[in-house]
Amino acid sequence: MQYPGWKKVCWLFIAAGLLIFLTWRMIRPMNIFVVSDDFAVPMTITRPPEGLDSLTAGECGECHSEIYREWSGSMHAKAWTDPYYQVDYAFDGSQQICLNCHIPLQNQQENLVLGFRDRERFKPILKPNPRFDAELQQEGVTCAVCHVRDGVIIGPYGDTDAPHPTRYDQAMTSGMGTCRKCHVVSGKRWDTFYRVPPCGTVAEIKEGGAETEIHCTGCHMPAVVRSTADGTEPRKGGMHLWRGGHDQETVRRALQVDLDMSEGRKNGRAATITLTNIGADHYLPTGTPDRHLSVTFRLSDRSGNIINEKSYKLKRFIMWRPFIIDLRDSRLAKNTPRKYSFAWKAKSISEGGNLVISIDYHLLDEARRKRIGYLNTEPISYPLFQKKIELNP
Repeated sequence: MQYPGWKKVCWLFIAAGLLIFLTWRMIRPMNIFVVSDDFAVPMTITRPPEGLDSLTAGECGECHSEIYREWSGSMHAKAWTDPYYQVDYAFDGSQQICLNCHIPLQNQQENLVLGFRDRERFKPILKPNPRFDAELQQEGVTCAVCHVRDGVIIGPYGDTDAPHPTRYDQAMTSGMGTCRKCHVVSGKRWDTFYRVPPCGTVAEIKEGGAETEIHCTGCHMPAVVRSTADGTEPRKGGMHLWRGGHDQETVRRALQVDLDMSEGRKNGRAATITLTNIGADHYLPTGTPDRHLSVTFRLSDRSGNIINEKSYKLKRFIMWRPFIIDLRDSRLAKNTPRKYSFAWKAKSISEGGNLVISIDYHLLDEARRKRIGYLNTEPISYPLFQKKIELNP
């Protein structure tokens, strides 16, 4: 016997269930990447090689002073202490998984990871780490992360006469080394529809159809001939700088800017900026989705009063709730020119004026800065290009 309204009741239950699910997804923090085996747990490098007293960069710097100086000014050295990271980390609930890239060594972390309470590995089972080293923690991505394996110092050479065991390691010359541990992430989940996951720099390179082997160190560790250890003969190596979005000159070298002024229709004029990423195999900018470029045209009269302006954003536009979806990506792929134009009527500048064109790099979106309560003491953006054009009436 079929009761009247049975189908209607079923649809009401389905609609209510769907509404509850979507409400839950709007409130529940979503995981923006998949925890792969590469960084599910910290690196179990707990003892220094024979001949060394500790794993600290400070001890390495006693002999490798030039390399230590370079590393000290890098974002790797500031991976834990960076003020923005600390605020963002706390805002997102101080998830343990973040530590495995920002302080990757087991002794840098206050707790040991015994296992996980969930299949996605975002809820670790922890206990206090008796070998926690507070000094080592402050060093972020320190020397041992890349150079200590199985009680041996590894590098591009293995024939050195050092007070500790050394070994040649092909990973040091392959172009990626240990970069892939943190810079190759996956976003393949049932509820995410990324084209490129956050921090998925290598995925961006592959998407661009790079014909050559991915070579992170080729750009981020420029070749240099110098003494790797104090008092030794100079030999070829890589500078330990890892300069990227935080370094203005590095970004400027990657960006080609071409300006064209033309006569428009009906006694109008136009300015067109062509931007080309000529220096990065990945998108420009890359990294967290907050990073973006802005292009601004600002037209003013002789007195400096703004008559008109127009802005463009080169960024990833992502929907985060109730599913993660890449809506649009207007960043610069390598060697793919993109044009941005601004037109105005000549009569709007009756007594002469100026057109100012600005291109800025934004490390953090202003809305995000306010949301997490980051009170920055340094600018979160910097200029890449600025051109002031005097306009005749």
